[in-house]
Amino acid sequence: MSPRYRHARAPPDALAAQTRQAVPVPPTDQPHDVDPTPGKPEPADQPVREAVRTYAGLQPGLVSPTEHFVELITTLLDDAGINYLSVTGRTKSVASFAAKAARTVDDQLLYSEPLVQVTDQIGIRVITYVHSDVAAVAELLDDELTILDDRDMGQETAREGRFGYSSRHLLVTPHDAGETSTADDSGYDDLAGLRASVQVRTVLQHAWAEFEHDIRYKGTVPQEHVPDLDRRFTLAAGLLELADREFSAIRDRLQAAAPAPTGEADPSDPRISGQELASFLAAQYADAGWSHTDHYGWISGLLLELGITSLDELGGLLTSVDADAIIRRMGYRYPAGAVRRLDDALLAIFGSQYVNLTGNSHRVAKLTARLQTLEA
Repeated sequence: MSPRYRHARAPPDALAAQTRQAVPVPPTDQPHDVDPTPGKPEPADQPVREAVRTYAGLQPGLVSPTEHFVELITTLLDDAGINYLSVTGRTKSVASFAAKAARTVDDQLLYSEPLVQVTDQIGIRVITYVHSDVAAVAELLDDELTILDDRDMGQETAREGRFGYSSRHLLVTPHDAGETSTADDSGYDDLAGLRASVQVRTVLQHAWAEFEHDIRYKGTVPQEHVPDLDRRFTLAAGLLELADREFSAIRDRLQAAAPAPTGEADPSDPRISGQELASFLAAQYADAGWSHTDHYGWISGLLLELGITSLDELGGLLTSVDADAIIRRMGYRYPAGAVRRLDDALLAIFGSQYVNLTGNSHRVAKLTARLQTLEA
C-alpha cells in the first residue's frame, strides 16, 4: 500500500494561490489602449461575467483531467479491493458554472472569487452498495490523496434532527511534489495542481438525491404543494436510511453464514468459478468486505495461471501464510476486500513469480512495491 498522504485543509489564501498558479487567467477582450471610464462604478455582476468568460476558455482543458481522475480513483478502489457499483465523472459545464457563480445570499454574491471557490469544476461520483463502504472509500482517498475538505452531509443533516440529503463530499488533489503515490506510477502527471470534488454515497442515497433534484429543479411544483412535498421527501429519506441499515445487516449476515457454493461447475472451464470463490473467501476472510463482483473471476484466472484449480488446493495453500502478519505488514487503513486479502496472500507465497504472471502485467510496479512492503 502506498505511504499515507498528508491530510490538510488548505487555508483560503493558499488555495487561491494554488488555483491561480494552476489556472492562469487570460486577458480580457478590452483593447489595451482603452481605459475604463474614470469614476464609473463597476457593475455588481462584473466579477461573475469575467469568471464565466475565463472558465469558458478553461473548461475544454479540464475534460481529459476529469477522465484521468475517474481512472485513478477506479484504480485505487480496485487495488484496495473495495466493493462499489460505479465511478463516474463530469466536467462542469459553462452554463452550470455561471449559474453557481451568480448565486446570492441577502443580495450579496455567494462567491467573491468563483474560479477559486466553485470547487466542483471536476466532479467525481462513487456509488457503493452499503454505507460502510462509503467510509471505506473515504479512508482510502485520505490514504492515497491529499484531502482539502471533507464533509459528511448525512451527519450534518442528522445533527439538525432531520432526514434528508446524505452524501460524503471530499475535495481531493494529488500529493505534493516529493511524495510518492499510485498516480506517479500510472501516468497521471496532468492532475498535479488540480482539484476534484468527489461525492461518495450508497445507491439508495443516490436514488433519493437524483429524484429529489429532478423534481425540485427540473419540475414545476405549485407553492401550495411544497410543504407536503417536503414532508414526503423527508419520509422517503428516513425509510431509505432504514433500508440502508437493513442491507448492511443482510450483507453482514451472509458474510457470517458463508453459504456453500451453489450451481454446477462448467466442466469445460478449469477455473474455480467466481461464485465458488466468493463463498470460500467469505469464510476464509470473515472480517473482510465483499469485493467487486468481476474481481472474483479475475483473480480466479490468476489462480489458474498458478495451477490452482480447486478450493481444496487453495485452502491448503493459504495455511502456509500468517494472515494476521500480512495485515500488520500491509497496514490497511481501510477494510480491505476479500479479493485484495487473497491477492496479498498469493503475493506473499509466490513472490516475484506472482508479480510476473501474464494477468498481472498491467500492475507490475504496484505489486513490486507491495512485495517490498511484505518482505521489509
